[in-house]
Amino acid sequence: MNRSGDPTDTNDIVRRQNLPTEGFLVKLQRLLPAKFIGRVVRRAALSQNGFLKELLIRNFIRLYKVDLSDAKNSDPASYPSFNAFFTRELREGARPIDEQHNAAISPADGTLAEAGPIRGSQLIQAKGIHYTIEQLFAGQEMAAQQFVNGSFATVYLAPYNYHRIHMPLAGTLTESVYVPGGLLSVNTATTAQVQGLYAQNERLIHIFRGEQGPFAVIMVGAMNVGSMTTSWRGEIPRRVRQSGHHFLHTTNDPRSRFNKGDYLGHFNLGSTVIFIAGPEQLRWEQNLRSGMRLRVGERIGTLN
Repeated sequence: MNRSGDPTDTNDIVRRQNLPTEGFLVKLQRLLPAKFIGRVVRRAALSQNGFLKELLIRNFIRLYKVDLSDAKNSDPASYPSFNAFFTRELREGARPIDEQHNAAISPADGTLAEAGPIRGSQLIQAKGIHYTIEQLFAGQEMAAQQFVNGSFATVYLAPYNYHRIHMPLAGTLTESVYVPGGLLSVNTATTAQVQGLYAQNERLIHIFRGEQGPFAVIMVGAMNVGSMTTSWRGEIPRRVRQSGHHFLHTTNDPRSRFNKGDYLGHFNLGSTVIFIAGPEQLRWEQNLRSGMRLRVGERIGTLN
């Protein structure tokens, strides 16, 4: 795990960093009409036109060498749309959940980008690049303060990964907030160049009350992500995405309690998940390293 020294002034540390130089491809991304592209991609992904959806699915499987052996439905031709295929469920038992009471599990299949302690308010995005909880939570100061000196793990979902997000711990949902933003790519090359990328892109922040204290699961959007879906509310409506910050959860919602491993939501095309726990709640497994592959259900940390 990449670990930095304890900052005495987080904001000063961020200001004094040697900010990365954005390359041509990042500058090109900023020029592209990302929202418009997202709408076009979403429409194509949801299309039930037989020729189009079969063309998309067939080429996607070939390009990314997708393994369907663990899918609940392993017949690609039977999916009604490309999006249905992309967000497919897995067969029962395909992702065993570590049922140990003190085990914190990976919320997603993907590659571990970074993990470690939160130094004050500071999280690591990539080597030499940091951002703060306050930036990530987009001004939700009361919510952000719960995680000062906590722990974080960032999981990048590549196109070939299983794209459903699951609960890393059991907990009760207390807040769910949509934050508008950009749609830059979140691949390794981009995260190494764009300062505060996860705090720039659109995101969906879920905050839970767990047995040991608060924790959060944050779904960060990216290029070509048409929308995000939650298990209790469905797809986030376009009017919400256009209107700015929006609370998607209230205490009157029928679904508030989630068990470890429960399905939480998914990306309609892929991105990144950040799991954050409050101070002194858990310790990461010693073998956890940036770049390692993770699967839903496997232990990545232990509750104190």
